[in-house]
Amino acid sequence: MEMIQNDWLDAIGDELKKPYYLELDDFVKREYESELIFPPADDVFNAFHLTPLSRVKVLILGQDPYHNDNQAHGLSFSVPEDQKTIPPSLKNVYKELQDDLGCYIPNNGYLKKWADQGVLLLNTVLTVRAHQANSHQGKGWEQFTDAVIRAVDAVDRPIVIILWGKPAQKKKTMLTNPKHLVLESAHPSPLSAYRGFFGSRVFSRTNTFLEENGVEPVDWQIEDI
Repeated sequence: MEMIQNDWLDAIGDELKKPYYLELDDFVKREYESELIFPPADDVFNAFHLTPLSRVKVLILGQDPYHNDNQAHGLSFSVPEDQKTIPPSLKNVYKELQDDLGCYIPNNGYLKKWADQGVLLLNTVLTVRAHQANSHQGKGWEQFTDAVIRAVDAVDRPIVIILWGKPAQKKKTMLTNPKHLVLESAHPSPLSAYRGFFGSRVFSRTNTFLEENGVEPVDWQIEDI
């Protein structure tokens, strides 16, 4: 795996030396050697490469990487730019964006534009076996990403943290910084989007908060490729 090199090392570098992480690293290396694992090894830490801690203005917390072929590339909810099939949850994200901010629905699911603007697209587990959802849960990634969430919570400036679905909402107890805004709703998956994700207006609420605090809002429109 291509290791983290930027300012995240100052915040979470100690995690990389802890026994749980060394065991996790050994496990993941063995998995890549013996199984088909997503995302590709060099993409595992893309969220950190693209969005340094000093630039984080929004955290969107996902769960597991996509486990189908050619979808996961290290950013939660995103798929590579050459992947023309948009996953169902992301389709619903786009529908809410259209209703909330009038964004048109693009022909791709490549969310690098968000990451480049300071939207940390973080999954709580960073690897998965092909076609086996949740297969790398409980191996140590959760402890690592909890440290990431705590690092974001410790940042002394306004940040929006978006928690979609109950697993993400369990992290709310870790979020204590009064300068931050925590937004919760149902998950955008087809099973739950109609239970409170649609109509949540999370994107306009995020931008309103950022603007009220002197932070440049996010341009959420993903363009066609």
